[in-house]
Amino acid sequence: MAPGLQPGSGPAVVACGGGHGLAASLQALRHLSDRITAVVTVADDGGSSGRLRSELGIMPPGDLRMALAALCDDTEWGRTWRDVLQHRFTGDGPLADHAVGNLLIAALWQRLGDSVEGLDLVGRLLGARGRVLPMSSVPLEIEADVRVSATRSAPARLEVVRGQKAVATTRGTVEEVRLLPVDPPARPEVVEAVRAADWVVLGPGSWFTSVMPHLLVPDLAAALRETRARRCLVLNLVSERGETSGLSPAAHVRALTAHARGLRLDVVLADPSAVEDVEALAVAAEEAGAQLVLRQVRKVRRGRPALSSEHDPLRLAAAMRDVLEGSWGDVG
Repeated sequence: MAPGLQPGSGPAVVACGGGHGLAASLQALRHLSDRITAVVTVADDGGSSGRLRSELGIMPPGDLRMALAALCDDTEWGRTWRDVLQHRFTGDGPLADHAVGNLLIAALWQRLGDSVEGLDLVGRLLGARGRVLPMSSVPLEIEADVRVSATRSAPARLEVVRGQKAVATTRGTVEEVRLLPVDPPARPEVVEAVRAADWVVLGPGSWFTSVMPHLLVPDLAAALRETRARRCLVLNLVSERGETSGLSPAAHVRALTAHARGLRLDVVLADPSAVEDVEALAVAAEEAGAQLVLRQVRKVRRGRPALSSEHDPLRLAAAMRDVLEGSWGDVG
């Protein structure tokens, strides 16, 4: 917890996403509040998570583990257990590349029979400054309609791609994404948290596979539309190779709102170095009901000419503080 931040203080914030993008948001938000609920996508089908999902029939634990690690208590105890959870086994055996935290979460789920209770226990072990919840009570699959450009040997065509890893690495243009099973159930704790929040933060992260899935769970989508909370969309710093190659910041906003009819945004937060056409992004934000807020949130890599694709937790925390406090004007 940030110095001077008392237990139970700060606004109630729900952060939706998955993977490294959600972890970046949580690392920033923990400086502003300890009333944080991370709502995590459960569609991962690659790596350690995918193996455990396939072998044990459980929800993929990896993104949930990363969110818990991002909220760990800023003490020797919290940081030590964070590092243990994030540790991956090496070698060529059956444990190779499994994260310790994934195995711990899987064990707790089997022993307790309840995904949320298991995550809450890991949160207690870490002294987590907030709560981590799966967005649905069942594991999900992502399916996408992908437009593939014409080649010398084949005409342009629309393909159906299934699986988070396959969608994230597609070479075509993602036009629409869906969840399987259709109309999956949301965890009631998630719906309750969204309806009781002061702010909801969407992004950054893999746009079609980590950010948008939250808008495709009917009860969660309804809560996001109907909540009295204000909604902030945090844009990525770069287009990801694969699912969002060549997609402008304005197109990111429009792709999201196209999958979430009736969702109103209040703020779109972007780093000016990641926006070539500020006017186009401002128009897209206005169409979504939002104010565009530009702040420097990119991590600086000393001595390296290429811009970093990572958010700096402290810069992002400062930007989010401005957003949460309503200081939305331009800065010099």
